[in-house]
Amino acid sequence: MTSLVLILMVSASALAVDIEHGEQIFSANCAACHSGGNNIIVPERTLKKEALEQYEMKSVGAITYQVTNGKNSMPAFGDRLNDQDINDVANYVLSQADSGW
Repeated sequence: MTSLVLILMVSASALAVDIEHGEQIFSANCAACHSGGNNIIVPERTLKKEALEQYEMKSVGAITYQVTNGKNSMPAFGDRLNDQDINDVANYVLSQADSGW
């Protein structure tokens, strides 16, 4: 599984980033549960900087993997979003976390 994560990180980093597109993808697919960087299902697992750091999710690769494959109550979006969409939304999440949502 580690090699899969590495492949996803390399693939994601090779794509050009469009933060505005990432915001559109987030609004359409993520905001229902993660509005404002929060998490209505598991409140402590927000998308805020401190939580991303605490849960080792503060990287494009980690977020890309999570969005693509899902985990626990989060559904997988790999069959609904393409690589560019996922890369853009991962970068959008990180930019918002860094700016404090």
